[in-house]
Amino acid sequence: MELWDAILTRRTIKEFRPDPVPDAALDRALTAGVWAQNHRLTQPWRFLVLGPQTQRALAEAGAEAQLRSLPATTDEGTCAKVWAGAVQKITSKPRIVVVTCVLSGDAFQRREDYAAVCCAIQNIHLAAWEQGLGMQWSTGKQTQQPSTYDLLGIDPAAEEIVGFLYFGYPALVPPPPQRKPPAEVTRHLP
Repeated sequence: MELWDAILTRRTIKEFRPDPVPDAALDRALTAGVWAQNHRLTQPWRFLVLGPQTQRALAEAGAEAQLRSLPATTDEGTCAKVWAGAVQKITSKPRIVVVTCVLSGDAFQRREDYAAVCCAIQNIHLAAWEQGLGMQWSTGKQTQQPSTYDLLGIDPAAEEIVGFLYFGYPALVPPPPQRKPPAEVTRHLP
């Protein structure tokens, strides 16, 4: 696949086939990530590739958090549905990589590093797509919960979670969304 085709055809994939994601394909995508531009070569990204045990624990932690957010008067049937849905959301993903950013003490460098991690994620997404893999970058509530940091062994004073990357072979590729043409978002200055 040519780069231009990958850029134009890449989609966020939310539904995956159950087929396993080969380690070599994931490693190739992560390699593309570490080649992202980053000011002062800080290489602020860190990747946590979750195994099945950690993925299940993450799913159950997310389900617990969702149950805690429900009104106390919620009936058992609804609680069971919420639990099952929350667990299924995570366990249905063939592979999950948690991406973090090392936190700099300097506010400007912290901003630069976060941007670099976002560039790494885009590289990863394009490299995955080129191999036929779909990906979804999730920044939901669970990525910000202290229990998630504890479960994954991340010190929130040293790193922040930028997102969960869900990988798998697409079960469904959505149609392209509407995009504004560059002329609508570009100003040319003298």
